[in-house]
Amino acid sequence: MAKLSLFDQRRRRVRTALRAKGGARPRLSIHRTSQHIYAQVIDDARGVTVAAASTLEKDMRSVTGATKDAAVSVGKLLAERAKAAGVSQVVFDRGGFIFHGRVKALAEGAREGGLEF
Repeated sequence: MAKLSLFDQRRRRVRTALRAKGGARPRLSIHRTSQHIYAQVIDDARGVTVAAASTLEKDMRSVTGATKDAAVSVGKLLAERAKAAGVSQVVFDRGGFIFHGRVKALAEGAREGGLEF
């Protein structure tokens, strides 16, 4: 079997921990690139994306894509959309990304917006 990269090892570890907690709550999944950040709330029980936000949207054009300020704005926007869809508690799925910098800023923005995790 091929050796997994550190990113893939972290992603597997995070996903395994989420599965161990059970699928009672939707998961807030994030993806970070060098230029943008994306987030979505996914209900795995139904297989449906409940809410999504990213720096590519027209609402977010005023802030640049690859900054902590943009990540906080995306987190707040996602929290607003999730609450409108009736979701207030989520499980944070950071994927293989380290909880630092823009990933942490997005989480803090979502918490400020009213999501609990």
